[in-house]
Amino acid sequence: MSHPHPELGPPPKLPEGGLRVTPLGGLGEIGRNMTVLEYGGRLLIVDCGVLFPEEEQPGIDLILPDFSSIRDRLDDIEGIVLTHGHEDHIGGVPYLLREKADIPLIGSKLTLALLEAKLQEHRIRPYTLQVVEGHRERIGPFDCEFVSVNHSIPDALAVAVRTPAGMVVHTGDFKMDQLPLDGRLTDLRAFARLGEEGIDLLLSDSTNAEVPGFVAPEREISGVLRQVFARADKRIIVASFASHVHRIQQIVDAAHEHGRRIAFVGRSMVRNMGIARDLGYLRVPAGLVVDVKALDDLPDNEVVLVCTGSQGEPMAALSRMANRDHQIRIVEGDTVILASSLIPGNENAVYRVINGLTRWGANVVHKGNAKVHVSGHASAGELLYFYNICQPKNLMPVHGEWRHLRANAELGAMTGVPAERIVIAEDGVVVDLVDGKARIVGKVQAGYVYVDGLSVGDVTESSLKDRRILGDEGFISVLVVVDSSTGKIVSGPSIHSRGSGIEDKDFAAVIPKIDEVLARSAQDGVVQAHQLQQLVRRTVGKWVSDTYRRRPMILPVVMEV
Repeated sequence: MSHPHPELGPPPKLPEGGLRVTPLGGLGEIGRNMTVLEYGGRLLIVDCGVLFPEEEQPGIDLILPDFSSIRDRLDDIEGIVLTHGHEDHIGGVPYLLREKADIPLIGSKLTLALLEAKLQEHRIRPYTLQVVEGHRERIGPFDCEFVSVNHSIPDALAVAVRTPAGMVVHTGDFKMDQLPLDGRLTDLRAFARLGEEGIDLLLSDSTNAEVPGFVAPEREISGVLRQVFARADKRIIVASFASHVHRIQQIVDAAHEHGRRIAFVGRSMVRNMGIARDLGYLRVPAGLVVDVKALDDLPDNEVVLVCTGSQGEPMAALSRMANRDHQIRIVEGDTVILASSLIPGNENAVYRVINGLTRWGANVVHKGNAKVHVSGHASAGELLYFYNICQPKNLMPVHGEWRHLRANAELGAMTGVPAERIVIAEDGVVVDLVDGKARIVGKVQAGYVYVDGLSVGDVTESSLKDRRILGDEGFISVLVVVDSSTGKIVSGPSIHSRGSGIEDKDFAAVIPKIDEVLARSAQDGVVQAHQLQQLVRRTVGKWVSDTYRRRPMILPVVMEV
């Protein structure tokens, strides 16, 4: 198995007749999925998603793929193929279209509808091409065939990309639910046909590669939901992904069966379920859905609220309910259902929300104590079955953390893919398919691009380090006024602290040290404000470290008069 090395340099020129695959997100992480294919000087992008921030990224709203490696080649992009409508696959599209608004978007009906609603908020009117399973579309030099796959959102597609260099198949996210709610199976016959034709490189979903066996059918949740609804004698609040139409359908069915009305809470939930309903993907009996304002007129045992926040997102509806910062207030006897899995890294945030809800008397039902979620990703048994059908000549695991990628690679090896033809890459690692063999040839920049409000890419790792220091250790400001010609102190030092745990009066002990170092610098002829600020920072920082074993941010200001 080939894998990336830190010493990888920029990739060489793509050999004539070769196909280049460059993942810019989704490898070594869950989210930010984006893969760039290149043939004959033209580019095809598969997915462009976002990654959601973790606790050590304070103030960040979203994390985007790094477009820098393709920024000077935007005119070479033939289109963006979207495998399905989850945020980690479509959320970055508005930011790429800001740089070139007329890049064609290719996807299924629901995927494009969800994305077009999102693009309206960015005031972008895209060029779209709607496709369905079984279709073949010529997109520049790329001959794309779309294949039905089952996932936790309707209308998901895999894509087979034919070029003279060979065929690349990208599965997107998929599983093999044999009893899907919408009857739309993963098309194994199509994959077998592609395998017989010859899949030169398979990019396969790795998320559940460590999980043995097969994923349970989605419809198994229905019985558990009915039991929860039957036991609840007050309000029921369900938190789910705003795109999980199949899960919401089961909530709708259970509510209808138990004589309850439903209200959707949260902008994305209201928008997405409205789109799904209008397009026929969500079947809702007449009069079942009401506006959230109408709930006050209904008895508690006739109410179901469906909201966002199943991952503990701080600004989502459920987190705000747990913090008593929402118009809907949790009361004793409410039932809260977290109908989702835990995305790696979100565990602490989710359990914090569960504890907050429980504190106010809610009965919280989650994956840990009831079967209210099944995964949307193929487990190890399904992947083995899949590889035996496809018989890929080269395999490149995608969509997963390192442990998932390596587990998926091992599954491929078990089914007969030669070890030297299994490529374990990471974001930015360039893989060339030449003469039927895939191999790593270099690396391009593929770091995190942070979105903070309206700012895109302005927040750096250094900025985040400063934010973490401020959050953990506080800051100390030091103001000194000096004579511009002599460097001698005219006024100060004046020292103030916030969040450092040090009282302002305690800084009296460090003022003589600042006086001494500035007096010595004046004698040495050091009078530039920047140099004096560094002296003050080092002096105060050393004193705080020696005295309190703390490392707050030191903000020295030296003014010249």
